[in-house]
Amino acid sequence: MTRIANIFFTLLFTAALTLCAANAQQNQTESSKTAMSKTSAATTATDTKFLRAVGQADLAEIELGNLAQQKATNPEVKQFAQRMVQDHTQNRDQLKQLAETQHVTVPDTVTAKDKATKTELEKLSGAQFDKAYMNDMVKDHRTDVAKVAHASKTAQNPEVKKFAEQTLPTLRSHLKEAEKIAPQGAAQSASR
Repeated sequence: MTRIANIFFTLLFTAALTLCAANAQQNQTESSKTAMSKTSAATTATDTKFLRAVGQADLAEIELGNLAQQKATNPEVKQFAQRMVQDHTQNRDQLKQLAETQHVTVPDTVTAKDKATKTELEKLSGAQFDKAYMNDMVKDHRTDVAKVAHASKTAQNPEVKKFAEQTLPTLRSHLKEAEKIAPQGAAQSASR
């Protein structure tokens, strides 16, 4: 009887070990799947760089827009500048919310290039300011539209991609408006 009991316990023990091993493998597979889904939705270095660049671009547009509201002489330029401050402030607020969920820090300062642009614009006045500001807005928005359009297609994180897709129409509208106003600033400069 003891021999049968030993065989029974050995079989029982072997079955228990097999079940434990199978359960451990299943848990490991589920953990791997969960980790992979988190990785695919994670913010990549490229997505992070994009979010930071948008944050700096928004800041530059806000700072330059505030300056243009003070210095511009053309009413259309002043109105455009007001729109830049309003739209880019709103975009920056949305960006900050997204960045927080992605654990990305959005810069609170503009780039050295944008500081230099502001310094140069501060030296100008009247029609010269209007022309230089609008030319800068055309150039910046062409660059911004290209970057955001690229991110709307290539961002790995679905939330970053969605943000880019939602931001793109506004930037395209800014560019179109800037291109329309910029030649008028040049014409005003020539007539004065």
